[in-house]
Amino acid sequence: MSAQLPESPEDEQLLDNLASTIGTQARAARMRLLLTQADVAQKVGLVPAVYGRLERGRMLPSVRTLHRLATALGTSPDSLMGHPFRPEPPADSPSVRLLVQQVRRLHPRRVKAVLHLVLSMR
Repeated sequence: MSAQLPESPEDEQLLDNLASTIGTQARAARMRLLLTQADVAQKVGLVPAVYGRLERGRMLPSVRTLHRLATALGTSPDSLMGHPFRPEPPADSPSVRLLVQQVRRLHPRRVKAVLHLVLSMR
């Protein structure tokens, strides 16, 4: 599979910005972990000079390298690309889902009564 070249100046600018963001985020994560560029390069399987170019925003990593980099730095690929990690909220239990379904069917006056009952149980 070969890489495609940007098709427009806007695409090229977008890729340049992404490379810069990944580099900045990688550098910040590396420094938080008190690692050297050589340490991270070794963990990721890159030559230190190549990792240095990546961290300076001079190159984009492959998807595989981005994943290895995120793992080495204890972060997510999303975070390296400038998107904060948002964990999924915990799923409601079956009992809570059933309760919500039943309350949705009630008249507003009864919903108020159920709310009052629940609040009094705290």
